[in-house]
Amino acid sequence: MPADCLMYPASPLPPAELVGRLERLASALVSDGSGRWAGATGLGPIAGLKPGQVVVGPAFTVRTRPGDNLVVHKAMDIARPGEVLVVAAGGHTDRALLGGLMGQYAATKGIVALVVDGAVRDRSDLDRVSPPVFATGLTHLGPYKNGPGELRGPVSVGGVVIRDGDLLVCDEDGVAVIPRHRAEEITSAAEAKFDSEAAERRAIAEGTWDRSWIDAALAVREVS
Repeated sequence: MPADCLMYPASPLPPAELVGRLERLASALVSDGSGRWAGATGLGPIAGLKPGQVVVGPAFTVRTRPGDNLVVHKAMDIARPGEVLVVAAGGHTDRALLGGLMGQYAATKGIVALVVDGAVRDRSDLDRVSPPVFATGLTHLGPYKNGPGELRGPVSVGGVVIRDGDLLVCDEDGVAVIPRHRAEEITSAAEAKFDSEAAERRAIAEGTWDRSWIDAALAVREVS
């Protein structure tokens, strides 16, 4: 008997101009611009990410049972170019939800990143043929294919709620999440933070970086 797969409507894709602006930033800047709580913790780059690369795209959300990738296969079949596949599997790392073959297939579909709240495998193959992969772990043990699951519904990944169409900014530091209804606000805040840090770098190089705030924030008591 076929397993249930609930599928919600697809969200509108973001403007290419907005994606381009975010690609010039970083997950840390986005996190700062959203109050420093936009990060999906525990997810790190596993494979396929070039040094300094920032990957940006709207989330295609997938909810599956731990260790089962049936609906992940379906998601790859219908994902649109430019989307980030976000797989919520409870953070379990006892079974890999995808490996080299699925990574290669994702690349042919134009998926720009794979974010897996669970384990993956075939790291060398993923490095070679897959879009960048972010996951909570690695294991050689393969998945089940029994279902059930949900596509494009709200998920929880790394302690953050992600809704289909939310923007993800993924780089060497991890994965930051921008709710789609706050995309312009948070992007502008991250750009302002980028400019502020650029000014601080210039001050460091010139020996004029203002450090007075540290003593203002501390009551230092010398101990003899």
